[in-house]
Amino acid sequence: MAPAPKPDADADPGDPPVSDPHASALGPADEPEPGAPSSGPAADLAGLAQEFERALLGGRREFTRVQVSERAGISPERAERMWRALGFATVPDDEVAFTADDVEALRLVAALEDDGFIDPAVESSLARKLGQTQSRLASWQSAMFLDFLAHAKLPADEAIEVAGMLLPAMEQLQTYVWRRHLAAAAGRAVAGSDELARGVRAVGFADIVSYTRLTRRLSEAALGELIERFEGLTADVVAQHGGRVIKSIGDEVLFVTDTAAQGAEIALALQDQVAAAGDLPELRIGLAYGGILIRLGDVYGETVNLAARLTSECKPGRVLADRELAAALDGHPAYRVRRLRRVSVRGYHHLTPYALQRGTDH
Repeated sequence: MAPAPKPDADADPGDPPVSDPHASALGPADEPEPGAPSSGPAADLAGLAQEFERALLGGRREFTRVQVSERAGISPERAERMWRALGFATVPDDEVAFTADDVEALRLVAALEDDGFIDPAVESSLARKLGQTQSRLASWQSAMFLDFLAHAKLPADEAIEVAGMLLPAMEQLQTYVWRRHLAAAAGRAVAGSDELARGVRAVGFADIVSYTRLTRRLSEAALGELIERFEGLTADVVAQHGGRVIKSIGDEVLFVTDTAAQGAEIALALQDQVAAAGDLPELRIGLAYGGILIRLGDVYGETVNLAARLTSECKPGRVLADRELAAALDGHPAYRVRRLRRVSVRGYHHLTPYALQRGTDH
């Protein structure tokens, strides 16, 4: 076993115990019991855990909430509002819980706002979206790492060392994926048509049929495997045909595309692949085409509502489209739309759905 790394030279033996539940996936090191020896395996493990936490947080905890806001040059109220929006637990005013990286992060937010890049009106919303996205990612990575440890059966000190080595690799991979997505989004914005500039998109919902009944019948492991297959299949098909998954909500995936034809192809390809798999539950898919509000990575507006209502009216294994998407596909040889009887749904008393199918030229 490799020897434990020595503690930082600037480590303060009087640092208070860690109470922030968001500090690390492995949790803070335990304080030694009164009268316990200050050296040996337990002390080595505590030192490793402290080293690992510092690696995650970017340094040791040395500031209170008031001190970190003063150093960042913003009010304590604004700092607290940002902290909560990011999804972190509130800490007492006198608790030393923050690092120099926390100070720098608040300074950066303030600078971006001063430069006009961040609208003060959406500052908290932006922080909330960022916090929610990163929290889900961290939860998944933590569970993945703990599952790895359960199979590897490593001693705790070796596990902490392995985690310390994995951290830079995960950070590098996340930065790479983010940059690729940013480049793709920028490219679409630069090359976009007038319709895209106005936020005109095709919006689709793909919904698992009889999901509530499945949750009662399947074990947790089987249900988790089903959701993983559904989300994986949807993500692959959406990406393959130029769309973007906006979010997954349990049994439902929301996606958008730049054109009506892309939306139609994704919807029909999803139904084809589910049918070919043979062991996946059927899907209902609703599509609508029109203007949407794109805000902080999510989409809103009547087009989104129409797609959702059509999904609820759709029969298993079918695709329903609204009038605008049907009109956009008119004359397209790869697709055929058929007008159906009007329906009354929440918010729309005279909604005309169109059945979407493959055309002769496919």
